[in-house]
Amino acid sequence: MAPRSPDLIPCDYFLWGYLKTKVFETKPRTIADLKQRIQDEVAAIPVEMLREVMKSFRSRLEEYMHRNGSHLEGAIFKT
Repeated sequence: MAPRSPDLIPCDYFLWGYLKTKVFETKPRTIADLKQRIQDEVAAIPVEMLREVMKSFRSRLEEYMHRNGSHLEGAIFKT
């Protein structure tokens, strides 16, 4: 199902992994610290990085259409 395909949605293929890496570079000590780190890291995502993610999203959609709606498992997207 395309709407739930984890290889299509930018939050799934990029955002969560990126944020987890950045937020946990050092271990948050409290829930408040964790929440603040998440907010800080979201605010610090460079605009150019977001542009590249959206270009990748477009490429993924085009590949998805080319594959007649099948999942993109194993598809490699170059930067």
